Amino acid sequence: MDVDDPRTPLLGHAAAEPSRVRRAASKLCGLESWRRRVPITTWLPNYKSKYLFRDFIAGLTVGLTSIPQGIAYAIIAGLPPQVGLYSSIFPGLVYAILGSCKDVTVGPTAILAALLARYVAKAEAFAYLASFLSGCVIMLLGALQLGFLLDFISKPVISGFTAAAALQIGAAQLKSLFRLTGSSGSTFLEAVINFFKNIKTIHLWDTVLGVTCIILLLLLKRLRLSTDENSSLARRRLASVCLHVMRARNALVVFAAALLAYLLSLKGTLPFALTGTITGGLPKFAPPPFSTTVGNQTLNFHDMLVVFGPEGFVMPLVAILESIAIARAFAGSKPVDGTQEMLAVGACNIVSSFCQAMPTTGSFTRTALNHACGVATPAGSMFKAFLVLLSVTLLTDAFYYIPRAVLAAVIMVAMMSIIELAIIPTLWRNSKLELLVYSGTVLVGCTLGLEYGIAAGAGGDALRALARSARPQLHPAGFKVGNQSCVSLTLPGALGYAGAEHCAGALRAQAGAEHCAGALRAQARAAPASLVVVLDGRLLASVDLGVVESLISTILDLEEHGHRFLFWNFSPRHQRLLVELQPNFEDKFVTGPSMDQHILALDIQRRPTVVY
Repeated sequence: MDVDDPRTPLLGHAAAEPSRVRRAASKLCGLESWRRRVPITTWLPNYKSKYLFRDFIAGLTVGLTSIPQGIAYAIIAGLPPQVGLYSSIFPGLVYAILGSCKDVTVGPTAILAALLARYVAKAEAFAYLASFLSGCVIMLLGALQLGFLLDFISKPVISGFTAAAALQIGAAQLKSLFRLTGSSGSTFLEAVINFFKNIKTIHLWDTVLGVTCIILLLLLKRLRLSTDENSSLARRRLASVCLHVMRARNALVVFAAALLAYLLSLKGTLPFALTGTITGGLPKFAPPPFSTTVGNQTLNFHDMLVVFGPEGFVMPLVAILESIAIARAFAGSKPVDGTQEMLAVGACNIVSSFCQAMPTTGSFTRTALNHACGVATPAGSMFKAFLVLLSVTLLTDAFYYIPRAVLAAVIMVAMMSIIELAIIPTLWRNSKLELLVYSGTVLVGCTLGLEYGIAAGAGGDALRALARSARPQLHPAGFKVGNQSCVSLTLPGALGYAGAEHCAGALRAQAGAEHCAGALRAQARAAPASLVVVLDGRLLASVDLGVVESLISTILDLEEHGHRFLFWNFSPRHQRLLVELQPNFEDKFVTGPSMDQHILALDIQRRPTVVY
């Protein structure tokens, strides 16, 4: 075939197309791609015996913390206590296979339990369906690689939501801590109101036990013994014991309280409200319920979706936000594969729905403990899961004597650590608008509900972004070059159509020398025709057509009043746009490290020609 035949490029393109398809298919189906999506195939073949002890100790320590927390979080959600234990077993095993971060520990969390409680109040089946739906949503986001959507939720919104959740969960524990009658309330405000409404029903011994446990947990949290190279062997061993006691403090306090309750029961007295009977053994493995009965009414799958409503999307959103944020916090300098985290957490929740478990995600407190114990591989999650499995099958009789006031104390101390108070003065000093978003998230979350709090925070962020787009900062500066008065305007990185009028108004204000200082302002007012306005385009990355048209109209109007303009260091793309709309601007574009010589050239051109 003739190489000049015009059909040749088309055939070449058609021939090249299958190669691109093959490359994409090879990349998707290649061994390396699947190894990346199943991380256990990467770390397990390289597992070394020296990792075994570290993973075992970390799994044992985290498991001792997971047991009381799992029971407590199940109670928060209104579920049987063993559900919280199931939620630490099977999702933990799945994450050990699919998870990308060795430190992350997956299980029930207080925030997800609080979000779930309103649905479980109708029927227990909603918890297992919520696990399935959350897993499907998270898996879909991961498969479509839509993790970037989480970037639109800012740090103040996340911190505000976490603070509101901690306050709500902590306030809800007042009922168990003081053994009050009545409802604990579904929001922080309701919980506080109900506390004072039922304050006369306080039980003394539950209160004493709960407050004592809070004090003990806070003291044990600070139990550290400093050592150096000159410390004796005995001191170093004591420091190691103190460290392990500090890490296992939740389990130790709960065990001590349960032992106390058991000994008192032998003497025929039970002054505390106990957890009660926990159903032992393995869960009933079955598909998630797609129908249930509420009262005398049978709800089908569609009816259950209506009950969840749009607010139901908050659970998968919070789950993946928690997990990715925790993975990034403990990954150090290593990159975090957000897509893989979504696939892993999604799979954990889908498996949970088949194992009578509540929605799960990464836990910050247990992950921090796992990291502090020096976990080497995700096998630590397996050891943790096996310990919890052992407890739920063989030790459920011991859980009967755990006082509810102790579980409330464990939760309240845990909630104290997740409220990030340091962000408030930082935002006050640097960004009061962000502080307003943070405060709005906390306020709405505490009064109306957590799902409305995060929606209010996201809405506040959107309004803040719109306000920034409509009122871009142009960074004006007045200066002189020789005898020439000048004003420069540094354009920001992006100029949207919402800021068109603001930019035009700012340009008119600067040309009128409203922002010049001192003598320069007076001189500019006296001789406004001598003013040179420099538009600095070094930072400009994108600009909307409406903004350009508005600026051109304003510049033409100001030139009629004697002002002169220079466009300094504009990109070729933006130069073409301006020249296309106004060809007379072609000689106004200048480049270089300094604009002084260009301003002086304008002054020379302006001088009248002297004829002798």
